[in-house]
Amino acid sequence: MSCRPSHSCGCLWFPRFFAGAALLALLLPGCEKKAPPPPPPPKVVVAQPVQRVVADYLELNGTSRAVRTVQLVARVPGYLEQVLFRDGQLVRSGQPLFVIQQDTTLARLGQAEARILQQRARLEYAQKQLARFSGMVQQKAAAQSEVDNWQFQLDSARANLSDAEAERALARLDLGYTRINAPFAGRIDRHLKERGSLVGAGENTALAELNQVDPIYFYFTVSDLDLGRLMKSARGIPGQNGSSGWPMAAALPLEEGYPHKGRLDFAASSLSESTGTLLLRGVVPNSSGAILPGLHARVRVPLDERRAFVVPETALGSDQQGPYLLVVNERNLVERRAVKAGLLVDHLRVIEEGVRGGEWVVVKGLLRAIPGQPVTPEREGGEVAPAAFRSSEAAPGRSPLSLTLSHKGRGDFTPPGEGAKR
Repeated sequence: MSCRPSHSCGCLWFPRFFAGAALLALLLPGCEKKAPPPPPPPKVVVAQPVQRVVADYLELNGTSRAVRTVQLVARVPGYLEQVLFRDGQLVRSGQPLFVIQQDTTLARLGQAEARILQQRARLEYAQKQLARFSGMVQQKAAAQSEVDNWQFQLDSARANLSDAEAERALARLDLGYTRINAPFAGRIDRHLKERGSLVGAGENTALAELNQVDPIYFYFTVSDLDLGRLMKSARGIPGQNGSSGWPMAAALPLEEGYPHKGRLDFAASSLSESTGTLLLRGVVPNSSGAILPGLHARVRVPLDERRAFVVPETALGSDQQGPYLLVVNERNLVERRAVKAGLLVDHLRVIEEGVRGGEWVVVKGLLRAIPGQPVTPEREGGEVAPAAFRSSEAAPGRSPLSLTLSHKGRGDFTPPGEGAKR
């Protein structure tokens, strides 16, 4: 009786052990963690280079100068009575600027007028006496010497009258010199003498300087090589023989682009032997007077126009090997494309060499585009582009993501199909 219970317990324990082991074996594989999927390629915005008409330029350094500069001086002696302008003011032609003491000049003018009256009276008296003694000589009532004396008196009176009239004219000129007016419109500098100062005493005292600033000149020099390029484009030297038809533009410090448009109106007759450069001059309107003489400026002179590919300036990179573009190939892999960069035109960079027009250039997200690594190209606006850009899908220079130019010269990206809607 004691054996059966023990045999019964052993029979129940073994099936339970094997059932638990089988269940544990089934649960262990389910507890293993699965590896996470790899992240998708980074997204970048791409576009094809755009072909547009660009002009080659000479970019030079120049200096602004006034068209005319005069120094206003006191031509008559006297005390400075009035200063009729504000320092640095724009003045019009003929505007009164200074008044010098006038009472002494008016007194000299009065003396000249009185002397004229005196000499006229003497002249009339001499004429009457000459006529009277001439008749008396014919009647032999007077000597010939009396006639000769009154003839002399008559001639002296005429001479003295002419001298008095000249003195009056000089007095009138001096009276006019007491008021100094602007000889032309321009910007006047600060006054150099204060009211009450004695001016013009023994010298021509400088009172102020006046500059004509509308229009204004820009002087600059070109090398002999650049002069050859300019002569080839202009079929001659612009500015010679009085011609002023060749365009130019200028920009002041901190100005974007070249906002001040003008024309070349002068070229020196010969090149400098020491520097091998030719002096040129451009004239630019300056009605507001904002361009001051003496400013250093950037000057641009256009040459020939041609067609070239342009990309946004932000798409161009540079390293020790030179400038480059990041291009997405047909497998959506990034490639480094060495290029030769040209001029910057309205925030677009001209690409001289390295592109044919059918490439897809990364224009945004350059930090995420690593050469040799895949990317997810997108259009402007976030729409995902097709899985691969193939050259057969778009002819070189024209693509669904081609860069279009606005009327201001800036670029934007036109999604496929929207060009026809517009």
